[in-house]
Amino acid sequence: MNKSLIAERFSKAITTYSEEANVQRQIANKMIHLLQEHLSAPCPNVIEFGCGTGIYSRMLLQSLRPKSLVLNDLCEEMKYCCEDLLKEHQVAFLPGDAENIFFPNSSSLITSCSALQWFESLEKFFQRCNNLLNEDGFFAFSTFGKDNMKEVRELTGNGLPYRSRKELEAALSPHFDILYSEEEIIPLRFENPMKVLYHLKQTGVTGLSTPASLPTEQDHKAKVHPWTRRDLYRFCERYTQVFSQGSTVPLTYHPIYIIAKKKRV
Repeated sequence: MNKSLIAERFSKAITTYSEEANVQRQIANKMIHLLQEHLSAPCPNVIEFGCGTGIYSRMLLQSLRPKSLVLNDLCEEMKYCCEDLLKEHQVAFLPGDAENIFFPNSSSLITSCSALQWFESLEKFFQRCNNLLNEDGFFAFSTFGKDNMKEVRELTGNGLPYRSRKELEAALSPHFDILYSEEEIIPLRFENPMKVLYHLKQTGVTGLSTPASLPTEQDHKAKVHPWTRRDLYRFCERYTQVFSQGSTVPLTYHPIYIIAKKKRV
């Protein structure tokens, strides 16, 4: 998990992410509804890690009306996407790796939408979030499960180390009581495999070695090898052969939603 490469990919996708990230917007909407349904107390002090361009952040501010909202992202440039939010006196931006940087203590809600899959040690982070929350604090997030983008993984052998819902619940259980968990499959349809790759690149999710990568100095340092034209042709040909359904090809999203509450000592 090369964090600098991940930040670089998302930074390049800043201008295209919001328009292309329809699934992420759908997931963010659902997360807000789940928060409204399952949070049993007001949450005046909120931390959102992996805020990206602020799709979920704006929904949080409007629906929960927190007294304090700390936005965090690995990519410092994301603060420019959140300038409208940062005009509000209760909103602050804190750049850096959420697994390591300092966060305020005694928060009432730590939350995230479509970011946790990029983390290296979930167990350590879950324990850290437990320590950062007040006695009645909530931890709520969406991430992606093992079938996420399964088509690309099957053909390339590349992909993130996704956790199953049961694995996430097991990692959370020492520190949190799980109030709600759910997973779903969201299939997207594209005209051809090149449109799939374009979608991935426009949403910045090519932080690993994927065919949508372009040669950069950072790629060579990280030993990421972009595909040749021949590789790209073979990938598209195989994608069509294996997954074509009529005149389109699929790309699978597999979101997981979890709402949890800090265990009482």
